[in-house]
Amino acid sequence: MNARLIDQGLVAARRDRLRHELLSAPFDTVLALSAANFDYATGYRSVSATVHGISPLAALVRSDELLVVGPVADSAPGFDAGLVEGDYLAYGRFFFESEGGAAEATRLVEQNADYAAGIAAAVLRLGLGSARIGLDERACPAPLRSALAELLPGVRFDDASDWFAGVRSVKLAGEVDLIERSARIVESAILAGIGAAGVGVTEAEIASVVATEMVAAHAEPRFVVVTSGPRSALADAYATGRALERGDLLRFDVGGMYEGYWSDLGRTAVVGEPSAKQTAFYDAILAGEDAQFALAAPGVQAEALFDTAIEVVESSGGPKPYRRQHCGHGIGLEVYEAPIVRPGSQELLLPGMTFCFETPYYELGWGGMMVEDTLVVTDDGIRLLTDRARGLTVIPA
Repeated sequence: MNARLIDQGLVAARRDRLRHELLSAPFDTVLALSAANFDYATGYRSVSATVHGISPLAALVRSDELLVVGPVADSAPGFDAGLVEGDYLAYGRFFFESEGGAAEATRLVEQNADYAAGIAAAVLRLGLGSARIGLDERACPAPLRSALAELLPGVRFDDASDWFAGVRSVKLAGEVDLIERSARIVESAILAGIGAAGVGVTEAEIASVVATEMVAAHAEPRFVVVTSGPRSALADAYATGRALERGDLLRFDVGGMYEGYWSDLGRTAVVGEPSAKQTAFYDAILAGEDAQFALAAPGVQAEALFDTAIEVVESSGGPKPYRRQHCGHGIGLEVYEAPIVRPGSQELLLPGMTFCFETPYYELGWGGMMVEDTLVVTDDGIRLLTDRARGLTVIPA
């Protein structure tokens, strides 16, 4: 999606939340480095970050100012998306031309030598050469960290990674709307894929239907896992030319982005009438997810959700032992956000948190199945953001 389509009111509200949370933080300025944290602060998503997997931009946020550091190549698209020209500190070489050289992006070549130099220039411009700054540590590679320490010897950098995660874990109403839209697009796309399935149809053909439906709804497909028969046990695997046969399980695990917000949804179908084992095991994993829904509410620990899912799957006729590393995760500007529903997670659910709850099962040589849904925590429970075709769908054969 074009970054300009993002509601600028939502961008401003996210930035206001960052600034409000800074009031109680041990620092009054934060440096956002990851693509998601940068997006949260600015509303701009870099194509370069998507291509290379590492964000080339930084946002320095304090109560009354926002400075952006980025490559010259991101300047013009950034300005087009709403970044303020005078608050953009560029680095590196890239050449935009304009008639008469009037455009700001044409004058930014080699303004700063590199990423670290640009960040240092932003810090010094705000007079923070001896300040305490919250650093997006998990998105700060060791060479960048060393360079910042050398360029800014008077600055104390505190690890703000958990702080960023905590701020973003509780979603604004506008964020929930976008997450629901993203999830509903994938839900509809999977249903279209199931509708196209049948004996002789290949995994790749079904995956193409899913991806096409997502694009038509203005979402970006990020992973389209469509696996069948014994291949359905392969978890994250690409679709192939394998043709469906009678009795096959058909497993979907599909994720995409809509205006920067992720979706992640799982569904299972079977070609022809299911076997007793297929029915029993699917009913059990569905019961496990339903038990999570019933328990989830503000104040519940993530670990308790995990324990409940495992216990219910096993006690409902599912596999024993039912082994999982997690049974869900937060979702938003990243596909996996805090909290993670896993053993040992003492994090409490709060109103406004958005999750994907899931209870997959993979048995090599037999097949795999999953159900995964998106939800938001409300004041007294949850609201499902996806709710269609949650049962084991039978494809006529």
